[in-house]
Amino acid sequence: MTPAGDVSVGDVSVVIACHSMDRWSHTIAAIDSALGQQPRPRHVIVVVDNNIELYDRLLTESRDMIVLHNTGERGASATRNLGVEYAVTSLVAFLDDDAVARPGWLLRLIAPFVDPSVIGTGGGIAPAWEGTVPAWFPSEFGWAVGASYRGMPRTPQRVRNVWSGNMAVRRAAFDAVAGFRRGFGKLGNTSRPEDTDFCIRVTTAVGGSWMYVPDAWVDHRVPQERGTFRFFVRRCYAEGRGKIAMSRLLGSDGSLGTEGDYLRRTLPSGVRRGLSIAVRRGELIGVARAGAIVVGAGASAVGAGRELLTGGVAGPSRDRLRPHGEAAA
Repeated sequence: MTPAGDVSVGDVSVVIACHSMDRWSHTIAAIDSALGQQPRPRHVIVVVDNNIELYDRLLTESRDMIVLHNTGERGASATRNLGVEYAVTSLVAFLDDDAVARPGWLLRLIAPFVDPSVIGTGGGIAPAWEGTVPAWFPSEFGWAVGASYRGMPRTPQRVRNVWSGNMAVRRAAFDAVAGFRRGFGKLGNTSRPEDTDFCIRVTTAVGGSWMYVPDAWVDHRVPQERGTFRFFVRRCYAEGRGKIAMSRLLGSDGSLGTEGDYLRRTLPSGVRRGLSIAVRRGELIGVARAGAIVVGAGASAVGAGRELLTGGVAGPSRDRLRPHGEAAA
């Protein structure tokens, strides 16, 4: 692993997984934000998931990046893994294709690696809403739209896991667990917590800790369709199912203690806050937010119960990295 004091942006590769032409402008913005970091990372590696049209178009771009095509197993996990295969640096960072890294993002994200006990880091994710932010939406559920949520640490702290949309990890630790679990994670409309699973497996395999760095900010696009109450409920339901599926795969390592703390502390605090707004300010939107918290928690519980009853499978637990795909410098 990288020794303490020997950490630089020049020893970092940024991997961006993408899959859809519909996100073209957002993907280009993500790439430019990574290339625009000062100092620049060693490489920006853009990996296309089974989309030859998108791959060919990226090859026409004059940007200083490596473009890969994942022609194997679909999904964000396998696509990111391919990107890391081609990285030659001791640190690898991940950025979503619909997120934009702010100036100074990468420097802040890798700063904790001067401590050799830190195996990975994750930064803050701000929601970039397209259109009006739903008044009823509770900030305690920021994760439902891929953003940081109220209740997360406000200063750098050691945590169980971070999110792959804004993450850095030591390459040696990544390789120790063969990367993200193939067949488990984001694929089409299916979403499972492959990043949480990954963080837990890394900690179990090599020890050390993950560090949350809240000021290493990226802005994550939230399209209008994700601002509906219907999406909110479905996303909470999927999260409940995904966490149980993850816990089953991890066995004794898959404790959901962090989720328990969230349910016992963060959500009740949010309900009280919403009701306080309604009582003290006379704003009924406080009741709506409190109600959304209750509904979101209920939907997650229903999803968890469904997963416990059905015992759905989520893919192999020890699938090794294997070369596949095409590359172009």
